[in-house]
Amino acid sequence: METSFFDRDTSWLAFNSRVLMEAADDTVPLLERLRFLSIYSANLDEFYRVRIPVLLSLKKLEEKTNDTNIANIVTSIGTIVTGQMKELGAILVNQIIPQLKNENIHLVYNEPIPSFLENDCTAYFIDKVAGFLQPVLLNEQLTDLIIENNKLQILVLLADTTGKEYLAMVNIPCNVLPRFYCKDDIETGTRYIVFMDDIIKANLRKVFARYTIKASYSFKITRDAALDLADEYDDDIAAKLKQQIKKRDFGLATRFLYQPGISIRILHAVVDKLHLTNANIVAGGNYHNLKDLAKVPIADIQHLIYQKQEPINTKAFATTETIFNLLAKKDYLIHTPYESYYPVIRFFNEAAVDNNVTEIYIAIYRVAHNSMIGHSLISAAKNGKKVTVFIELKARFDEENNLNWAIKMKEAGIKIIYSIPGLKVHAKIALVKRIENDRPKYYGLFSTGNFNENTAHIYTDHVLLTSNPALLRELELLFIFFGYRVKPKKYPSLKFQHLLVGQFNLQQKFIELIDNEIAFAKQGIAASMIIKINSLEEEIMINKLYEASNAGVQITLIVRGICCLIPGITNQSKNITVTRIVDRYLEHGRIFTFNNNNAPLVFIGSSDWMNRSMYRRIEVCVPVYDLQLKEQLMQLLNIQLSDNVKATTLDDQLQNIKKERNNLLPAVQSQKAIYDVLNC
Repeated sequence: METSFFDRDTSWLAFNSRVLMEAADDTVPLLERLRFLSIYSANLDEFYRVRIPVLLSLKKLEEKTNDTNIANIVTSIGTIVTGQMKELGAILVNQIIPQLKNENIHLVYNEPIPSFLENDCTAYFIDKVAGFLQPVLLNEQLTDLIIENNKLQILVLLADTTGKEYLAMVNIPCNVLPRFYCKDDIETGTRYIVFMDDIIKANLRKVFARYTIKASYSFKITRDAALDLADEYDDDIAAKLKQQIKKRDFGLATRFLYQPGISIRILHAVVDKLHLTNANIVAGGNYHNLKDLAKVPIADIQHLIYQKQEPINTKAFATTETIFNLLAKKDYLIHTPYESYYPVIRFFNEAAVDNNVTEIYIAIYRVAHNSMIGHSLISAAKNGKKVTVFIELKARFDEENNLNWAIKMKEAGIKIIYSIPGLKVHAKIALVKRIENDRPKYYGLFSTGNFNENTAHIYTDHVLLTSNPALLRELELLFIFFGYRVKPKKYPSLKFQHLLVGQFNLQQKFIELIDNEIAFAKQGIAASMIIKINSLEEEIMINKLYEASNAGVQITLIVRGICCLIPGITNQSKNITVTRIVDRYLEHGRIFTFNNNNAPLVFIGSSDWMNRSMYRRIEVCVPVYDLQLKEQLMQLLNIQLSDNVKATTLDDQLQNIKKERNNLLPAVQSQKAIYDVLNC
């Protein structure tokens, strides 16, 4: 029987729809609701930068064969996005803005600037804004103008004294100035917030003094984010990458988003003048880059934001005993952002100054701009340690930051290993070699998230700190392999018995673990698995889950984002449920549990079940052997599965269905409940 799947891109849009649901939830503080609208907008921008170029390329290929599948998907995407944008506007205009007014906050949106604010806004325009404006006439002589990705512009229709019309544009410089002008009215206690867009539009006469302003419209252009990087890198990789990053914001236009009201004649003229004939021409609202809604200046009003939740300081680390002595006794798990990231920072800080530490290895995918870990590694190298850093230069949108850190570290004497040709290393791993009693002893970190102390405050992740020699011997072999910068097939003899490593044994091992549950189910033994991942796309893994479902294995999935598996279908996925949780923190941790005849096998790691994870990345998942830590992870998963406040289930129509709450059962908001459990 042929199996079926959700389309990858419409599935992703279904996740973004779940983000909109959170923005519409009136139990969420108002600024946080604006932030969810911001997240939706930023996600959609990335979708048009990353996925739409791929679909447009596939569509061109299909046109040659008269296949219409991709064309239908592109049409469906347009319909879905149009509906979601209308929903976003309705949430903002009909819910959030009126509730802001109830709080004496007037967000001036789709309306004239209040008359008593006009002089203040004009003064602000002259004093702050005017010096950043770069007006351009779109005349015949202008042939090579390329507008940067997502930089806001105003299209202006002008007329001279004879009535002849001209088109011009001027930038909205919210990349260097705040998007919003804020003024508190002391007498009424009202805070007025005005978009910079409207302030510029109100003062266009000062910019185009020789002309009459007939109309003005906001617009932006979204561009392909792909970098044209060759697989084979040489010593000049830094220069090549810098050059490509500079070009990124001037790539192929994928979307022209414009304010409604432009006549067809003017729209065609602009599309032609700005070379946008191959882009999606999309009518939006009066304001673009609504990701800036996260910056609406009301964060000083405490009840409009989430109540601060201080990270829990893990008691075991509240000691002067060295972290290596602690790890020599037992393994530890850190659950961010509920628990403090301090033990991870401490791991690297102590390694940097410990006289017995001789070597440090780490794989970096995304790192903070002013990373404490980065500085610790530099200090370690200057303190005479041998430090080796594998740095992934192909981490999308973090290439420049990673490159800058690579340069700093190399200058400090750190051995830098760059990207492996044809692969990304997405593993989040670190290893320290320490001499104890004249013999080497290893300590390591395995994480589901990046070594980034900034995102550790908002991403839910799990970090295993261990001195388990079986795990760390294999980790050392992996770091040695990284140094060769070759594809795994050139080293078929490299075997992993404990770690699950992408391109070596990861997919095969997961299939074996599922087959193990299928075998139990066929024997009449209760079989089940709980899988928590960010995205599920890869068809071999999905088909294996379908097979397990048909065999009677109970499969519980927690999938934050893309999910191509269709749940609840007879003879396919009747025994599979999919839960999605969206709340104040971004669900990011990956946990894999298999009942194994009531002797659970539990893994954490960096890998989702995406095509890229299985075929184009080196991922690492690690078994959790400590019984207490296993039980703790299972407890956290069960709390999430009992969530009846922020959890939704995915149905067979790709809809996010809110869980019905039984009045006899207490409300469970899993992120809050997990914090309370860990804080006991």
